[in-house]
Amino acid sequence: MAKMPLGIMRPTMRLAQLSPSQAPRASCSTSAHPVLVSLHPSRPAAGLAAAFAGGCALRQRRARAASAASDLDAAALPVASALSSVLGRINAAADGRSVQLVAVSKTRPASAVEEAFRAGQVLFGENYVQELLEKASLAPPEVRWHFIGKLQSNKVKKVLSVPNLKAIETVDSSSLADRLARVAKELGRGVEAPALDVYVQVDTSGEETKGGVDPEDAPALAAHIVKACSPALRLAGLMTIGAPGDFSCFDRLIEARRRTAELLGLGQEELALSMGMSGDYEEAIRAGATSVRVGSSIFGARPPK
Repeated sequence: MAKMPLGIMRPTMRLAQLSPSQAPRASCSTSAHPVLVSLHPSRPAAGLAAAFAGGCALRQRRARAASAASDLDAAALPVASALSSVLGRINAAADGRSVQLVAVSKTRPASAVEEAFRAGQVLFGENYVQELLEKASLAPPEVRWHFIGKLQSNKVKKVLSVPNLKAIETVDSSSLADRLARVAKELGRGVEAPALDVYVQVDTSGEETKGGVDPEDAPALAAHIVKACSPALRLAGLMTIGAPGDFSCFDRLIEARRRTAELLGLGQEELALSMGMSGDYEEAIRAGATSVRVGSSIFGARPPK
């Protein structure tokens, strides 16, 4: 299915018949190629195309540099200090809004989770099933977990066996949702225990390495969860892993939420937006994120595989 068209960088051109507030967010993804029309006689379209490509490369280099600098800052600080710094940046970007922080402890030892917990962090995210099982067995019982990695159907029972599992953020098919609902029902979720929160993962970048449904398909999957998987599952919102430096991915998730809320008869604010990681969480919050997933800025750069 065709991806949504990408935006055009504001610094290199003016957009015909659009006010600045209507202009789409800049995009540096290579999955589509915008047509550049020169509105200035001294800057032909070819020159604009070159400027656009150069600007995209610069934005991506800056995003990578910001992420690396954040990792270095975290590596030089104790976990508690790095966590405090991240929370301060979240609060500044949120400008009074409530934004949830999921501290991503992927590849980090259980002791790092405990250190962050002692500093006040309760919600943690894990990408790998085995790591989640091991850390959950060692972490304080008050810790709550989000699973944020690719989940195979044959691992659903193991993941849902974690007593303090709060959410699965990577539901990308109705079959996975059905499997989660069956196992959650067996465990009394939605009746004897709170429903399991789930997020529809949306592919906003078109990269082969990223999971998720196409933005156009997100409303239908969300509707399936609400209608066929309740009360064991609760649709919490939408999630994406955008391409580094391509902030238009955030706009695509916001639009997918708008259409999902419209289909379900909900207010947009009733559906969470999980987007933004260590390199771009502040930009994601300014765009409207209600939950961010931050790892290396808290725990330091991950060791090479």
